[in-house]
Amino acid sequence: MTDAARTDADILAATRHWLTRAVIGLNLCPFAKSVHVKQQIRYAISRATSLDAALADLESELRLLEAADPDDIDTTLVIFPDTFDDFTDYNEALWFADRLLRQLRLDGTLQIASFHPHYQFEGTEPDDIENYTNRSPYPILHLLREASIERAVDAFADAAVIYERNQATLRRLGHAGWHEWIAQRDGGEDQQDHANGGSAAKSPEATPRVRHSRAKRR
Repeated sequence: MTDAARTDADILAATRHWLTRAVIGLNLCPFAKSVHVKQQIRYAISRATSLDAALADLESELRLLEAADPDDIDTTLVIFPDTFDDFTDYNEALWFADRLLRQLRLDGTLQIASFHPHYQFEGTEPDDIENYTNRSPYPILHLLREASIERAVDAFADAAVIYERNQATLRRLGHAGWHEWIAQRDGGEDQQDHANGGSAAKSPEATPRVRHSRAKRR
């Protein structure tokens, strides 16, 4: 089944499984479990097939998150199953996403994190296992509240070492261990967050994260 043929339900299920199994299950983000359990994550599936359409959906989600009560929606995962398949294109789109954040005067209020099936950190090779900390089933822009990040970092004494710890976790697993781990199913993805289908399917959930190295520039 191609990505284009997948339903919003398929995409949502795959994303939730990745979140619960990898991000939470491997503790790649120590702050993710809380917002997941509290059902404060929004999943928004954008069916955009161009950069302009993707940015329009992103703008809607940024405005929605900024206006929402944090107790209802603390963070948003905007999923792009029909565009940005090429990581170079996705990486370039990040520049436009950050520019949009500034144009909306939301920098300092919201932050954008990045996940992609072919994610590659600066200074790594494509197959390096360390890249898998940011590899997701679909291209994703993760919208976070700066205030939530600050609170999470203040509550986590070792926030500065999260990136290094995650790299060590992936090195211990190796490629075979990663694929075996992610293939296993558990009941966590049945957790219902804010989500609905449509052009930009609304769905809540995400993981407050500490800002880390930028994706590889090509």
